[in-house]
Amino acid sequence: MTMNSSDFPLVWMNLTQEPGHDHQKDFEEFEANLRRGEPFVILSDTAPAEDHEHSPEDKKRTALWMKKHKAELRRLVLAMILVEPSSAKRLGFKAFATVFAKFWGYPLILARSHEQAIEMAKELLSRNATPSP
Repeated sequence: MTMNSSDFPLVWMNLTQEPGHDHQKDFEEFEANLRRGEPFVILSDTAPAEDHEHSPEDKKRTALWMKKHKAELRRLVLAMILVEPSSAKRLGFKAFATVFAKFWGYPLILARSHEQAIEMAKELLSRNATPSP
């Protein structure tokens, strides 16, 4: 996964996995966004590959990272919005979304287009904005 934070608090994530990918860099990018201390929304138009299997080392590293950052993830990441144009595939992701939310601590929301995803993200951010004194 790679993150593009140039439009923060909208953070685009690419979930495709290249052979030899540096997962440590992914965690460092994620941590940099958490260190900002501001709520954000992750958006993606790449679903995880169905046949992608994580190694035991990757699973352990992810679990340890999750444990270390659990409170920040729940507080700062408002949601991950996955763009999926296919209504059948969106329906298929609904069961996965429940498991995803339990693991990551924030919801997985499905959108049919980039435009809808951005609208949803902006709505989440505006609902979470703290009013000025």
